[in-house]
Amino acid sequence: MADDKMNFNATWAMAVGGMVGGGIFSVLGVIIQSAGEWAWLSFVIAGLIALVSAHSYNQLSIKYGEGGGAFTFLRKINHQGFAGSLSWILILGYILTLSVYAFTFGHYVAHIFELGSWLPRVLGVAIIALLTFINLKGVSNTSTFEIITVYGKLLVLLGLAVYGLAEWMPEQLTKGVSPKPWHAAIMGAGTIFMAYEGFQLLSYDYNDLKNPDKTLPKATIWSVLTVIFIYVLVTLGTTMIVGADTIIEKKEVALSIAGKMAMGTIGLVIVTIAAAFSTGSAINATLFSTARLMENVAEKKDLPHLFVKENDENIPYYAILIIAALASALAIIGSLSSLVDAASIIFLFTFGTVNFIAFHQQAKYKWICFTGSILCGLAIVADIIEKIEKIPFSLIGLIVISVSLFVFRPYILKKIK
Repeated sequence: MADDKMNFNATWAMAVGGMVGGGIFSVLGVIIQSAGEWAWLSFVIAGLIALVSAHSYNQLSIKYGEGGGAFTFLRKINHQGFAGSLSWILILGYILTLSVYAFTFGHYVAHIFELGSWLPRVLGVAIIALLTFINLKGVSNTSTFEIITVYGKLLVLLGLAVYGLAEWMPEQLTKGVSPKPWHAAIMGAGTIFMAYEGFQLLSYDYNDLKNPDKTLPKATIWSVLTVIFIYVLVTLGTTMIVGADTIIEKKEVALSIAGKMAMGTIGLVIVTIAAAFSTGSAINATLFSTARLMENVAEKKDLPHLFVKENDENIPYYAILIIAALASALAIIGSLSSLVDAASIIFLFTFGTVNFIAFHQQAKYKWICFTGSILCGLAIVADIIEKIEKIPFSLIGLIVISVSLFVFRPYILKKIK
């Protein structure tokens, strides 16, 4: 029924929740380490790329009148082979994102108890296991719950930002670290792009939106603008409270440290609760959406038929279990910086592809779409150049895995039915 479909408020909340869900809690320390006092500008640059990409996603969703995102867009222009390969890369990106969310959840919650370095990894795996069980039982978040949690965490983040900005001390931006040139912001933007991953999930839910041709563009554009604003304020405000050196040193729990310094134990608890709910809801939504994506891809015979199988609750259980297992493994063995960086590159590549498709398909304001594809490409190149100097084993591994998926996907599909 039409009344059951998501209106603008619910759609906006879902998009904001998808981005902020693990975004700022996960990447703040990573970006300050990379861009220093220009971290706020990195968020603006990455946000502008996301804004352009949102336009392309919106135009293609409206053009084809159905959900499915990049996988559907490529199939519509008869690039089935590339669509299948990109879907595999995109699924890998979502698994990496899940591992980042789980990693972040574990560290924020464990920070309160301080029982040892083993606890964050255990908690990260535990939250994935719990939400996997919930998803298999067919229980999911309602849009009303999502709206409440989104406004709650935005209130906490804004409160923290305002507290810090009120104590404006510019010297905190370079406290204990060497100043960075302004162009470090360009390099940094590619590194933390995954902080804007999430709005595109709405393109999967096109048919669940009320008046989607109007609601989808309006909600996604305003959600990205909102998140840019929040990220800039939180970056500056938090740095004013604790200083750049502390955020880098404690990057896994930077916002909790800021909360404690601002309001003592109460601040620590409030920020930890916000982080736990935020990352937990992001894990739940991403786990479910990725499983549905795998099911959709498998139905088109671009993944083994195994992933089409559903349980009694109509949940693709093999997909859920495989995603959860891989994300758990990455959360155990990965570092925050390497996981964030790998996920960012995958989403830059995917968004760049969608921007180019929109340009090729003569979408409205196609010059915006073309600009988006160029910006995504430049951000990837900038990120790779920066990482090459540091012997990036994680980056090399990502490239090898991605190329292998493109090359060997047809053979894998023939062997595994």
